[in-house]
Amino acid sequence: MAMQPNRTKFRKVHRGRIRGTATAGHRVAFGDFGLQSLDAAWISGRQIEAGRVAASRAIGGQGKIWIRVFPHKPISAKPAETRMGTGKGEPEFWAAVVKPGTILFELGGVPEDKAKLAFKRIAHKLPIKVKMVKRLPTT
Repeated sequence: MAMQPNRTKFRKVHRGRIRGTATAGHRVAFGDFGLQSLDAAWISGRQIEAGRVAASRAIGGQGKIWIRVFPHKPISAKPAETRMGTGKGEPEFWAAVVKPGTILFELGGVPEDKAKLAFKRIAHKLPIKVKMVKRLPTT
């Protein structure tokens, strides 16, 4: 099932705009390798879930996957061929707001070639350009 919050304070939110680069969640923190976004976008809960399934199949039950984004934003839409007015549409799906530089997924406990394959499979499911990054050595 697609990801969505258990409860929210408000049912609908403004669209807003995505400005700047990620200042939080832009480093590999849990695993050895990360998948970093290069574009700004809304990523739906279904796309995140599809990426998770693709990655878990690619690593074949070994290692661990961390999902670093969560869809908190309700995206509303009005039905097709509806006249203007009568207020905002109902929430259609939930999306994660992603800035360039955000780490989307992390993998640990797998060799680099397997991580590369898993991230390639995830990248096919996402609407943005991404790149694989390694964990920075701790000093």
